[in-house]
Formats: sequence, C-alpha cells, structure tokens
Amino acid sequence: MTPTVSKLPRGIMGPSPPPQTVWPPLDFGLGAVACCAACVFTNPLEVVKTRLQLQGELRARGSYQVHYRGVLQALWVVGRTDGLRGLQKGLSVGLIYQAVMNGVRLGSYSYCDALGVTSLPGGSLLSGAGAGALGAFIASPAYLVKTHLQAQTVKAIAVGHQHNHMGVSDAFVSIYRREGLSGLWRGVNGAVPRVMVGSAAQLATFTSAKDWVSRSQWFSPNSWMTVLIAASISGVAVAVAITPFDVISTRLYNQPVDEFRRGRLYSGLSDCMLKVCRAEGPLGLYKGMGPVFLRLAPHTMLSMVFWDLLRQQAVKHN
Repeated sequence: MTPTVSKLPRGIMGPSPPPQTVWPPLDFGLGAVACCAACVFTNPLEVVKTRLQLQGELRARGSYQVHYRGVLQALWVVGRTDGLRGLQKGLSVGLIYQAVMNGVRLGSYSYCDALGVTSLPGGSLLSGAGAGALGAFIASPAYLVKTHLQAQTVKAIAVGHQHNHMGVSDAFVSIYRREGLSGLWRGVNGAVPRVMVGSAAQLATFTSAKDWVSRSQWFSPNSWMTVLIAASISGVAVAVAITPFDVISTRLYNQPVDEFRRGRLYSGLSDCMLKVCRAEGPLGLYKGMGPVFLRLAPHTMLSMVFWDLLRQQAVKHN
C-alpha cells in the first residue's frame, strides 16, 4: 500500500519544481534535523538576544546597569567573560526546542500544503500561524529552560533574574518540583503569539520573496543567492513582526515566581507589555531586534536549504 505523501510547499525551493513527495512522518523529522543544524550556527546570537532583552528589566528597582550596548559588543563581552562555551549556552536544550517546535511547525505546514489548504485565499498565512502555534505550545518547556540557561552568567555581567540551574536536567527537575507540571508551560501565553506571528510571516514572506526573486531572473532558479535574498527579506519582516512578542516572551519565561507559583514581575502578556512601555518606552519592546534579525536571516536560509536538501534525498530514495 502506497503511504500518504506530502508535497514540497510551493515556492520554497524553485519557482515551478516538479511535484516532490515525502511521507509526512518523515517530513516532520527532516524539518527537525534541518532546523537543529541551523541552530548550531545561530545559537550565540540567541544568547546575546536574550541578554539584551532582559537588560533594563530591574530599572525600577534601581539596580539597572548597562552591560550590553549592541550585538558585536555583547558577543565580545560574553565571549571574554564566559568563554566560547558561554556563547553556546543552552545549545543542547535549544536543539531539543528546535527539533520539537520546527519539526511540528514545518511538518504541519507541509501537511496543510498537501491537503491544498495553502492554495486557498489566506491559506498560507493561516497554515503558517496554526503550525507555529502548535509547535510553540508543545515545545514551550524546552524554550523555558533555554531562556533560563542563556540568561545565567557571572554576577559582573548578569541581567534579569538568575535561576542558577546546574544544567538542563536539573532545570527541568527543579522547575517541576517548585511549580508542578503547569510550571513547565509558564510563559507559553507569550510564546504562542510570538511563534504564530513569526511563523506566518516567515513562511508566507519567504515563499512570496522567493517567487519574486525567481521571476526577476537575477539568478538561476535554484541558486543559493536566490534563497539568501529571500531569507533576508523574510528576516526583516519577521524581525519587525515578532520582536515585541519575543521581548515579552523572554521576560515571562525568565521571571521568578512566588510561593503561589505566580510571576513576581508580570501577571501575563498584557501586563508585561504595559510595564515595559512605562519603564523603558515603546522602543523597549524592540530590544534585541538586531540579533533577532541577524539570527533569523541565516537561520531561515540554513534551515530551508537543509530541509530542501534532505527532502530531495528522501525523494530520491523513496
């Protein structure tokens, strides 16, 4: 019996490619592997982004210090203080997050495409948003631990609350013991909107930009330059769209909790947004936008290229 198949999402790799089919469960796995490979290269920017977004959180308490003044300076400070390992903090749990979140996200989007949902008016946008929300919810505990570990550093350059976990497994166990199972999903109300907006913007913008560059005939249809330009355009759109949600998500995930398992700094998404705007101004919601963009563009390009190459190999051996 022939297995159910899913098509390569239109416009992601080539303007008019012949139908390529991949068994949906395999497609989930290929999406996970592709994004994990990209994560290895972009994790240092994720560390810097987390620190920049937490900086200024305690300004109202009079303990605010500027340690990070930009992407390059932050990379230098982290590398000099914590060493090369410091730039890859949270990588192991980051790989878990990428595997789960993007495996579900890309696999679900591909499945929606196979069902013809993305060909409907607004279908690509809705499919991207729905796939992103599902992936973000399932992978939320991994993102929580990743944020805690990436914020963790020596006192001299520390920003935000320091949870002082001994490692990935210790973080999961201590959070579960202190807050219960629901504590592992603390901050998910900020993460789901972030990924919904980002996923919808990324998948829809990347597809449209790829088609536009291909029709312009500046490069050959399968040129890596076409993918690079499309990824850069998509990266700008996604960075503008998700950075406010990313700042809120990072702060909700990293805040300490009281004895009643409630956040000590913010009660939820809207409360966090209001407090950031009041204390740091509207531009406070765009902290870390530089590393967000610098991470998204190569991450989009690498993950999409890796995903396409893996799918091509899967088709050949099908």
